[in-house]
Amino acid sequence: MHLPTHHSDSIFICGRWETSTSLETIEVVNPATEEVIDTVPAGSVEDAERAVMAARAAFDGWSRTTPCERGKFVSRVAEALHARGHDLAETISREVGIPGHLSLGSQVAGPIASFLEYARLAEDFPWEENVDGATVVRAPVGVVVAITPWNFPLNQVLEKVGAALVAGCTIVLKPSEVAPLSAWILAEVIEEIGLPDGVFNLVSGLGSTVGEALVVHPEVDMVSFTGSTRAGKRIATLAAANVTRVTLEMGGKSANILLDDANLSEALPASIRGCFFNSGQVCAALTRLLVPREKLEEIVDRLKALTEEITVGDPQTAVTLGPVVSRVQRDRVQTYIEKGIAEGARLVTGGPGAPEGLDKGFYVQPTIFADVDNSMTIAQEEIFGPVLCVLTYDGEEDAIRIANDTPYGLSGAVWSADLERAHRVARRLRTGLVRLNGGIRAVGIPFGGFKQSGIGRERGRFGIDQYVELQSIS
Repeated sequence: MHLPTHHSDSIFICGRWETSTSLETIEVVNPATEEVIDTVPAGSVEDAERAVMAARAAFDGWSRTTPCERGKFVSRVAEALHARGHDLAETISREVGIPGHLSLGSQVAGPIASFLEYARLAEDFPWEENVDGATVVRAPVGVVVAITPWNFPLNQVLEKVGAALVAGCTIVLKPSEVAPLSAWILAEVIEEIGLPDGVFNLVSGLGSTVGEALVVHPEVDMVSFTGSTRAGKRIATLAAANVTRVTLEMGGKSANILLDDANLSEALPASIRGCFFNSGQVCAALTRLLVPREKLEEIVDRLKALTEEITVGDPQTAVTLGPVVSRVQRDRVQTYIEKGIAEGARLVTGGPGAPEGLDKGFYVQPTIFADVDNSMTIAQEEIFGPVLCVLTYDGEEDAIRIANDTPYGLSGAVWSADLERAHRVARRLRTGLVRLNGGIRAVGIPFGGFKQSGIGRERGRFGIDQYVELQSIS
């Protein structure tokens, strides 16, 4: 594996690798082995200041380039990332714990394809249009701070960086300190292709220090954040002091509705994947399975059998699930499992403690609860681990009511043999994305949530919209 070269003591500012002014480092831990695989600088307020001012100095020149020119840079970055695809996949597998055989597609190839879509849109996006004799210009918003999570570390970075670059913005990226190494590979690629100095800058550190210094900086025009709802609320509060634009992609507690005519042979395996993929560490995970009351026991029996076929173990082998990302996350998930039992949910399979034979590493048993009431903690709060809650409903209206009875509104799913019926139910769900009968999320469709799942959208032309200001010239 070809790890990034400059990670242990350097940050990327104004086109150069510079030594962080912080004397402290952050350890990157392999969640499968609990061993330290690398370190990155802990970062400082001074690092944040230098990065923002580099982005500000570069903005005027970059914003005056043509969208076509900017799209060509994005294409070149995508090509260089593709060439390092296997390095990226292995790095992310070791940082996050996703099985290596799943990492290349979900953590690398898919994100690069989405990133490349921004290059195509650079030419097709309506940068200017005539409205009632006036010219309406979509101008770049300015200096963008991107704060990204650990669960899909490259994907979330590329969504923000791709849209911001083609819009003509300059960027300061602060990746998660838990899984930062793929961001260093991206910075190496950007250095290699010769993106103008200061257009892209990378600093590492904790959200409470570096992150907050970036958010409150008066020269920052926009903050794009993906992460927990708690952290997103904090960012929105801090950004309000300067009326800084924010986009927030936050938590979810998504409902997966099996209508009474659903094909269970297709829906149940897909429901397991939709909840447990990446060890359940997916903001759009379908963690609440809503089933007709009269079919509960049949469905629970089949889910139990499917779940007990799942292999959990070393992500460098051909397993289904690896560990969760950290000791903190493992302990958090275990607390929720114990709370589910204490509140009276029926434990179908899994439960507290590590899977048999996996005493080292941050492993969690894939767990299913039945007899879950929607008022229970495990049905209302985002667990971010391999835990599925099965709830029953009485009729279509009841299913819709339960699905919408949550503070979140990020994702959802509906299964029915009648596609028109599935569409009708989907339109009544207060959520940003609904998949019908296992539909795939295409590259160009918007992604984001209602309610406490966020503000704004990512992906495709809808993502670019977040990084522009409308200017009317008449």
